Amino acid sequence: MTVTDIYLKVTEGFELAGGYFIDPNKRVYFGFLISTLLLAFLVYASTRPKVSFFKYLFNKKVWWGNSPKVDYLFLFLNGVFKVVFIGPFLILGLYLSFYIKEYLLNHFDYPTVVISKFWMVLGYTLVLFVVKDLSSFLVHYLFHKVPFLWRFHKVHHAATVLNPITQYRIHPIELLVNNLKGIFVFGVVTGLFDYLANGAFNVLAILGVNVFGFVFMALGANLRHSHVKLFYPEWMESIFISPVQHQIHHSQNPKHFDRNLGSVLSVWDNLVGTLIKSKDTGAIRFGLGGKENKNFVSFWQNLFPKN
Repeated sequence: MTVTDIYLKVTEGFELAGGYFIDPNKRVYFGFLISTLLLAFLVYASTRPKVSFFKYLFNKKVWWGNSPKVDYLFLFLNGVFKVVFIGPFLILGLYLSFYIKEYLLNHFDYPTVVISKFWMVLGYTLVLFVVKDLSSFLVHYLFHKVPFLWRFHKVHHAATVLNPITQYRIHPIELLVNNLKGIFVFGVVTGLFDYLANGAFNVLAILGVNVFGFVFMALGANLRHSHVKLFYPEWMESIFISPVQHQIHHSQNPKHFDRNLGSVLSVWDNLVGTLIKSKDTGAIRFGLGGKENKNFVSFWQNLFPKN
């Protein structure tokens, strides 16, 4: 690879990261940021802090302290990493879906029950959402429970303040695992539904279907990584992870370790006993806690964690 090739890859990675703000499939898409702003104002108006809304939302420590600077560097590093190491393999999801469909055809022939395109797309959207969310929970659970994986996941939890970009504070190893999981889930679910559709399922036409994800991101997903405390009604927090519940997940209080591991749905935490609702906690301080925060101060300490 020449110097020119490296330069082009790095440039493409930076463009990918910067493009998140204009990509409707990304949480920090400007449209979702606008809805986030409105929700934050509702929280501000209900709590009535003794500062202006601007100072409440754009606290200098939250946006320009040492911790957020590390967040920003990971945003762009991982943009380059995705271009170089992950992008070339995303097509494997389509190959996997094709071979799963062919396998099912060879062993069971086409299904005899005809399902309309509307119900097929609706079923596909729902099943893909649930399977993706369950797989995210399981992988997240492993990153907390397996010492080798926790070593890399610590990087995300080392953030001592949260803002929407903290979502991208992920070690490249974790990013790789998450994308491999996503490719596998997409391939399996898409292949199954392509088979069930009797060959009438246009895979390329349904790639953008993400209704549940759109609603999730429009209703405050960016506030999960923030200091804005948006609660859900108690009954709702038994089904969906609220922004405050995810903030509890980032708490440095040992009582909150390994809790609220769900991505969108909290039902998985409910099932395994790792759920904490907003009403069950008080003030929250973010980070790893104790002396361990000192091991993840600089960008290089986060990129090359020692333990």
